[in-house]
Amino acid sequence: MFQAFALTLFAGLSTGLGAAIAVTRKKPTENYLAITLGFSAGVMLYVSFIEILPEGFEKLQEAMGQRPGAWAAVGAFFGGILLIGIIDRLVPEPVNPHEPGNLESKRRSKMMQMGVLTALAIAIHNFPEGFATFLAGLEDLQVALPVAVAIAIHNIPEGIAVAVPIREATGSKAKGFWLGLASGLAEPLGAVVGYLLLLPLIGPATLGVAFAAIAGIMVFISLDELLPTAVSTGKHHAAIYGLILGMGVMAISLLLFI
Repeated sequence: MFQAFALTLFAGLSTGLGAAIAVTRKKPTENYLAITLGFSAGVMLYVSFIEILPEGFEKLQEAMGQRPGAWAAVGAFFGGILLIGIIDRLVPEPVNPHEPGNLESKRRSKMMQMGVLTALAIAIHNFPEGFATFLAGLEDLQVALPVAVAIAIHNIPEGIAVAVPIREATGSKAKGFWLGLASGLAEPLGAVVGYLLLLPLIGPATLGVAFAAIAGIMVFISLDELLPTAVSTGKHHAAIYGLILGMGVMAISLLLFI
């Protein structure tokens, strides 16, 4: 049990490494900001469409059958988009970057909002991931070890995705780092809570809805927050190069599962 938890903790803490990488530069340039925000969007889009949403389809089709499960997964995906869209519109005007106001203030507010939402989405995603890693460690350590390493590698860009906007919004390296690290701590938390409380309650249908909705939330954040902000730096090509690079890094990390 100790070894299984240690593997889960290792995988979760790697978001802190990504956050540390993101806050190393003393004064980020527009080019750096465009690349890193584009990179974050690429990570989130790729993992949403290639890993999380298909997982939602698989779980719901297992629970409900092929056709009903597919409809449920699509509904949960767009439900997640609707939910995060409503939350975005309900944010009070002084902190909502969509409202008129000082350009620099709007930019900082937008960065803060996207950083917090990204951290929340990644934390929710990491919670069942940590539970799964822990269970794999309990059953077969030889299987769990490469899985934990692969998760750790693809958690690094997730830490970057959280830390970059938080640092830009607050001007604080520490806040960017700690929030990035905290989003990864959902992995060991998922292991503990899942093992103690949720094991009898978690089924394919619950996980399927959660995965599909999280994919929708992450896609919305990428397209409504991360990518437009990256392009608004004036470094359009740098933002797109970062987007493609983020997809490539996530693709390679996910291939380690195969």
